[in-house]
Amino acid sequence: MTSANAATQAPRARVERAALELFTSRGFDAVTADEVADAAGISRRTFFRYYPTKADAVWGDFAAHVARLDALLRSAVPGAPVLGTVCTAYADVNDYGPADLPVLRQRMRLILTEPALQAHSQLRYAEIDRVVAEHVARSTGEDPSGLLPRLVAASTRAAATTAFAAWLADDRADLGVQLHRAFDELATGFPSLGD
Repeated sequence: MTSANAATQAPRARVERAALELFTSRGFDAVTADEVADAAGISRRTFFRYYPTKADAVWGDFAAHVARLDALLRSAVPGAPVLGTVCTAYADVNDYGPADLPVLRQRMRLILTEPALQAHSQLRYAEIDRVVAEHVARSTGEDPSGLLPRLVAASTRAAATTAFAAWLADDRADLGVQLHRAFDELATGFPSLGD
């Protein structure tokens, strides 16, 4: 990371930490962008330079997350099983180190439980779905807006979201294990259900 990047990342990280702390302690609707900016030690104008809305501060640098998923899918071995490739890429892009997990728990708890964030979440989910559908389309020759690409995108995202919810519900759970279990169930037609 260059020194210029380090300088720009520090305020962004401060904004995210301040937003997560305030939204967790007081509720998303009860906190203004001005209060987040004050807590982060920046101006309102600077806040909006980093994040167009206070909901964006909860998601952090989600564009980088989507770009990483897209890069993983684009680098997949040609001819590899499509669903397995998507599931592996999802697990890889969500492979967080132990030091990142407390903030991730805070972030995901807000995203999955805060009613005011649900509409914003749909916009973010659409970005993930687009990347996955495009990969399926490249692999199958179908149109990205066709049934199969959209179905794979929606179902793998649902599996990942469910894995995150299960992880949040159990402080002893391992996120990677939950993700792999969800994807294994999905990829093999829910073998745990039996016949």
